[in-house]
Amino acid sequence: MDSLELARRIADVIVEKLGEDILILDLQNLTTITDFFVICSATNRRQLDALSNAIRETLKKTEEATAPLGVEGTPDSGWILMDYGGVIVHLFDNDRRRYYQLEQLWEAGRIVARIQ
Repeated sequence: MDSLELARRIADVIVEKLGEDILILDLQNLTTITDFFVICSATNRRQLDALSNAIRETLKKTEEATAPLGVEGTPDSGWILMDYGGVIVHLFDNDRRRYYQLEQLWEAGRIVARIQ
């Protein structure tokens, strides 16, 4: 599965679990750390936990059995980062997302998809 396909699959999982304001951002021409960010918001800690678990479980069941290279943060922190190499997933509560403003920090990236 290539990076764009992986980003889209992650976004699909987030939609299924009712994540909000989902953004796939193409960073291929801006950095070597990753190809895409998938950014979304959750309404509470329980949903952050559900989103991260659903992403992990769904990707584990793919043909490639994709597992994250690393996971940082907890639902209590309000920000969970999941590193899949070519795709980095940022799951935020609303306050943390407004505070860190990743969309503005990486505004030179191309928006692939935005799901409100």
